[in-house]
Amino acid sequence: MNPYNVLAVDLGAESGRVIEITFDGQRLASREIHRFPNVPVRVHQTIYWDVLRLWQEILTGINQAGSPPNSISIDTWGVDFALLDRDSNLLANPVHYRDARTDGLMEWVFERIPRRAVFEKTGIQFMQLNTLYQLASLVKNHSQILEMAHSYLALPDLFNYWLCGAKQGEFTHATTTQLFNPRTCSWDRELLDAVGIPAHIFPETVQPGERLGDYNGIPVITAAAHDTSSAVIAVPTTTENFAYLSSGTWSLLGLELDHPVIDDEAYQANVTNEGGAYGTFTFLKNLAGLWIVQQCRVTWQAEGQSYSYDQLTHEAAQADPFRSYIDPDDPAFLPPGDMPARVREICRRTGQPVPDTVGQIVRAVFESLALKYRFVLERLIALTGKPVDRLHIVGGGGRNALLCQMAANATGRQVIAGPFEATALGNGIVQLITLGALDNITQAREILSRTQDTITYDPQEVETWNEKYQQYCSLLQDNQARH
Repeated sequence: MNPYNVLAVDLGAESGRVIEITFDGQRLASREIHRFPNVPVRVHQTIYWDVLRLWQEILTGINQAGSPPNSISIDTWGVDFALLDRDSNLLANPVHYRDARTDGLMEWVFERIPRRAVFEKTGIQFMQLNTLYQLASLVKNHSQILEMAHSYLALPDLFNYWLCGAKQGEFTHATTTQLFNPRTCSWDRELLDAVGIPAHIFPETVQPGERLGDYNGIPVITAAAHDTSSAVIAVPTTTENFAYLSSGTWSLLGLELDHPVIDDEAYQANVTNEGGAYGTFTFLKNLAGLWIVQQCRVTWQAEGQSYSYDQLTHEAAQADPFRSYIDPDDPAFLPPGDMPARVREICRRTGQPVPDTVGQIVRAVFESLALKYRFVLERLIALTGKPVDRLHIVGGGGRNALLCQMAANATGRQVIAGPFEATALGNGIVQLITLGALDNITQAREILSRTQDTITYDPQEVETWNEKYQQYCSLLQDNQARH
């Protein structure tokens, strides 16, 4: 067969990439064409995404690809969106999900529709950054932008529209909003009406793999447009008994199911049922991932201390183990800012040794992440009854050998790290299925399992990690009691 070359545009919260995915009938390969930072912009008290610059970077990457690809597809992080006027012009720069405009909005929404009813309708984890609370902030503040809005487009849908003129809402991304009902596969009108969000602005939804139109003669195909869903597609597994961890700015830990789990136990555990490709659901928990370390690095750089991520990992490896713990999902870590100071303050408040050095701070974050992985994984297994033999870590965080080994130690399960560009690969796999080059995800995963370079980590020091896990659970219980 002639090789297929498709372009995967993968936009993450820290950086964007345009990656060429090639399939020659035997092997899936990736080649980075263009990488660029994704830098939010603060104007007065509001944090925005610079979508016009991102659009220019996307076009730069496409133009640098050389020969025309067989197709193009776009994925991004979840929940964020743009509003367009009746002439399809962008009304304002999209606001960043970490912006403070959603402070207190969850309670405001629950005064209009009960919290339990929101979960029953959407099956989505409660986080103040969800689209529901972003739009509720506009309703509450009588936003003229919302009044003028004619169309709502999630960010990947916005870029697809600019590429080919199609205004469609991709399914996996729609499910991240906490406005979409997975049972009816539609925007939940009752929820929208209760909060006062105009239902007419929402587009028709389409599944991953739909051809939307053309960009300069190149087919534009919907990816699993939520980056987590694309990453899960590229898990190189030949067994169903696996868990996945999409590791980057966020850590998304979960199981792949063929149905959503929406019941009292799932509600109490505050887990999420996000859409996957081809009839699947990603039953998972959103956890603060490497965001805390990323912000530590920014803070230290502003103080004149520049560290690469490899240097930070080396410093952590040299620090004493099990000295201090944090809950990475403490609300204090949600907004940008001085993370080293916040880590120290939480350790001081909880009566633990206060980390003084760079290595002690980063080690505390890494160990806490690994222990939180175990905490969440055990609950996901209990909620579903699904056996889990191994944990696949995909995405950029899989390059961190120290954190991967800690994850194996904490969970007591074999960890397989890689592929590191899983999101782009998953994006490309959907395109290749649509083009007829691949039959299905099962075939793609089998190919990945024997052709992708992965690293295996076996559990070590299990008894010690079991002992420390009990201590960590006590800290989590105390933290939950405070919040």
